[in-house]
Amino acid sequence: MSFQKEISNALSYITAHGYQIHPEAFKILKNLDSNIMEIIQKVVRFKKNQNDTNIILIEDIRNFCTINISNKFDTLTVSDSKLQDKNIIKTTINETQEFEIISTSEITINKPNYRESFKIIYDSADYIDPEEGINGYISLFKSRFHQSLKILSTRPESKRINKISSIKRKIKQEKNNNYLENNLSVNGNTSIIAGLVMSKRSKKNNIELAIDDLTGIINTIALNEETIKLVSKLTLDQMVMLEIENKGINHVIKNVISPDIPDHIPNKGKSDGYVVLISDLHIGSKYFKEQEFLKFLNWLNSSDNEIVSKINFLCIGGDLIDGVGIFPNQEKELNDSTIYQQMSHLTSLLEQIPKKIQVFVIPGNHDLGRRALPQPAIPKKDAGILYSWKNFSMLGNPSYIELNGVKILMYHGQGLDDIIATIPGLSYSNPAEAMKTLLKARHLSPIYGQRTPIAPEKDDMMVISEIPDIFHSGHVHVMGVQNYRGTLIVNSGTWQDQTPFQQTMGIIPTSGIAIAVNLSTLRPFQIDFSQ
Repeated sequence: MSFQKEISNALSYITAHGYQIHPEAFKILKNLDSNIMEIIQKVVRFKKNQNDTNIILIEDIRNFCTINISNKFDTLTVSDSKLQDKNIIKTTINETQEFEIISTSEITINKPNYRESFKIIYDSADYIDPEEGINGYISLFKSRFHQSLKILSTRPESKRINKISSIKRKIKQEKNNNYLENNLSVNGNTSIIAGLVMSKRSKKNNIELAIDDLTGIINTIALNEETIKLVSKLTLDQMVMLEIENKGINHVIKNVISPDIPDHIPNKGKSDGYVVLISDLHIGSKYFKEQEFLKFLNWLNSSDNEIVSKINFLCIGGDLIDGVGIFPNQEKELNDSTIYQQMSHLTSLLEQIPKKIQVFVIPGNHDLGRRALPQPAIPKKDAGILYSWKNFSMLGNPSYIELNGVKILMYHGQGLDDIIATIPGLSYSNPAEAMKTLLKARHLSPIYGQRTPIAPEKDDMMVISEIPDIFHSGHVHVMGVQNYRGTLIVNSGTWQDQTPFQQTMGIIPTSGIAIAVNLSTLRPFQIDFSQ
């Protein structure tokens, strides 16, 4: 059956059962490479059983076609540096269905007259311009406020935003005009405010939130179960828009609107090219899994593997080396005791990557150079040989790249430590959920003054101003994959075994695994080199 015929039959089925489809949901339907009629039948059955509305929305479609949710994703097993030939690729249509097995013989190599392409959209290293002292941090947070407010301005509620100073002035005028009795504010007045979260205090039956919009600070309170849940997911120092109602002396939160990324259809490549995502090698550590990494390099150089033949790009998300003096008594955990030895070891391994693969490298908190965010690229004086290789691009942390039209946000992930420590329900065992929190806040490291050092830059380069098709991080050493509103979230784990510190923290690393993403479908595949 032709694609157009299948779409036509699906629309006929929808209308015959008394349903309509939203235009945005129809766009997603047209971009599916799955059985469209089967998905529509499932959607209609589900909505009937739930007595839901008769309009099919984006989320209805996604419920039955979301790829690779909650770490249930495709697995490739590597043995003796060669992939097994059959039944090695697994895909899932949604979280509740069984894996579908596909043989590599079913995968065709697309060899059109299409040139594999890449470009650097944004490299934070090019814009680093610190301003020392308190003035630098004032500039940083003003920049954060204005960039985030611009993101919120696309929301219809933004047209009703009031300055905090105006709200306070109005209340003061009402008091002076005897509109209030017993110095209490008028009940029932609602306002929309937008500002940075300055403090968040959880109490037994409520959460108090202080908001600053550069004109003043206002104290608000979440009282009911729904708003308490929403407020609890906010991070300190992030931008938020609140609908508040004056009730007595309190400004009660009625609604919470985060900047968040919109539900969208991601860009996809025009050919079957792949990108491989890895991070946290920690070369120089006693716990670096060198044999597994050598298997990975041998696999990249294999000439008879269909997947490998389509790998055009490799992204390395920081912590290439373990460093020296990063944490107390680190010297006891090192095989390579000097930076020179670690960098020499690193280059001897990375030079084995085939020249046909374009490699993108960002630093992490263990690498050479500035540790405060944003980080410049690994210094050329320390990694000159990597800069000399034509297939290597040395970038800052964070950076945006575009591969065959697919936009990838690369960020090592230092800010995840603070997010996991302060937001209820988050943990190191599920880093993709923590990364989703960053997308909702539209900021890579919103919390200031905790574990993550943030430099006093004139412009806040950690704001997620552009929506990524793939969001790639590492740092936490645990693999996580999730699809959120059209963006594929990937935390690519590590190549380091469990360290004594991780053992005390109960962190079990996901090591010796690479993730390959088909850029034409955005389907992720797990390639395991640890077996």
